[in-house]
Amino acid sequence: MCHSYPMRLGRQQQRGASLMIALFIIVVMAVLATSLIRISSDADEGVNIEVWSVRAFYAANSGADAALAQLFPLNGNAPSCANVDSQWIPPDSVGFSGCAAVQLSCNTLTAGELSLYRITSSAVCETGVCDESHDENSQCLRVHRSVEVEARASE
Repeated sequence: MCHSYPMRLGRQQQRGASLMIALFIIVVMAVLATSLIRISSDADEGVNIEVWSVRAFYAANSGADAALAQLFPLNGNAPSCANVDSQWIPPDSVGFSGCAAVQLSCNTLTAGELSLYRITSSAVCETGVCDESHDENSQCLRVHRSVEVEARASE
């Protein structure tokens, strides 16, 4: 009787296989680590943009509130867009850090005895080196938000 056994490779012939498997695992782990670092960096940038967007929105919203207070003064004077300043300067506080003067505009529409006032407030908040002379590698994040408010007064 003749038995056929599978041929076994000797130790000498198996030497390169474990090296190739180890090299493959190292390459796969390096690709995964690079991907995770990139995802983490993108998430950080998204959070920064969200924070600065909210800051610019609230600066514009506060400017609109200030314009409404000027339009409808507490002393009971008749509302007039002439009373609304063209700029509102945010206070120097943590919440408005990096936000420039808020630009305001006021328009009046009249229909019979009804007057409609439209206030537009625009804010820009920025961080980093955002001037014209910055180089390509510097970081600049600039966010612009506008808020439009309509109010009416019957005469």
